[in-house]
Amino acid sequence: MNNNKPIIIWLLTGCFLIAAMVVIGGITRLTGSGLSITQWKLVTGTIPPLNETQWMEEFDEYKQTPQFQKINSHFELEDFKNIYWWEYIHRLVGRSIGLIFLIPFLYFLLRKKLERSLIPKLLIVFFLGGLQGFIGWYMVSSGLVDNPYVAHYRLALHLVTAFITFGYTLWIALSLMKKEQLNTPALVRTFSWVILLIVVVQLIYGAFVAGTKAGFIYNTFPLMGNSFIPPEMGTLQPAWLNLFENTVTLQFIHRCIAYLLTLMVVILWIYSLKNKLQPVLQSAVQLMMLIVMFQVVLGIITILNLHLNPVFLGSLHQFGALMVFIVSVYLVSLTQFQR
Repeated sequence: MNNNKPIIIWLLTGCFLIAAMVVIGGITRLTGSGLSITQWKLVTGTIPPLNETQWMEEFDEYKQTPQFQKINSHFELEDFKNIYWWEYIHRLVGRSIGLIFLIPFLYFLLRKKLERSLIPKLLIVFFLGGLQGFIGWYMVSSGLVDNPYVAHYRLALHLVTAFITFGYTLWIALSLMKKEQLNTPALVRTFSWVILLIVVVQLIYGAFVAGTKAGFIYNTFPLMGNSFIPPEMGTLQPAWLNLFENTVTLQFIHRCIAYLLTLMVVILWIYSLKNKLQPVLQSAVQLMMLIVMFQVVLGIITILNLHLNPVFLGSLHQFGALMVFIVSVYLVSLTQFQR
């Protein structure tokens, strides 16, 4: 019997809520809802407008934003309500995550259920959660002055911090679980870490593509237009700026990282078949292969049809990225937590 079972369930519940937060955050971005609430009110912000007067007050504040003035000036109150609710739900889930982590933590702490070595790790989770809230508002604030869109750098920072918080929480939960004795080959351990690193870099560029709407530039595959390397890639000066702000280059890099990730996973999968790894490790590699291939196919479908249903396809693609990240963390954990 694992004495840490209640703690593991608590941490995995937190992971589930963070995952939900990521998915809802993607929908919030894709529906243009993220700038609908113009203030951050930690306590009073938990209560939405309750009558027509309060709704009009919120709407009047939104009318002062660049998004309304430059993009949504045709909005009526009902249109505003549609985008308001997504951002409200996003923030409400964020507040709920804080309570879900804090209340059980205090209970476990007071009941002396936590190992001393575990407490600093959990405090880091709280720090990451608070940092994520701050970065969220830092991101939103970039779209409330002059620019009707949030800065893609801040969007990437917000997304990656969410994934780091999720990954670290999952890592702690996995470290508390009972583990079978594994003899992991050095190549598998190395490839697992490299794959996780590539996934993180891909998440950053995925956020860049989303934040700059670079996914709408070329909606062809396997070529970008009529060529593999599109001519617009190096148009910004200085040249290094193309790596971060040229929308064509961002989409090209996002594609190339996907190719690299797929190649690494295929090599690891072939190695696992030839060397007959232990069942749990073999299953993890096979799951990684399956999820990555699903995400690649989904990415191709998304790029070819993004203009038809950007909210559904974009959200599904972001969910696929989350699945790839989860399996990557799990695979690395198998190579580390051995007894």
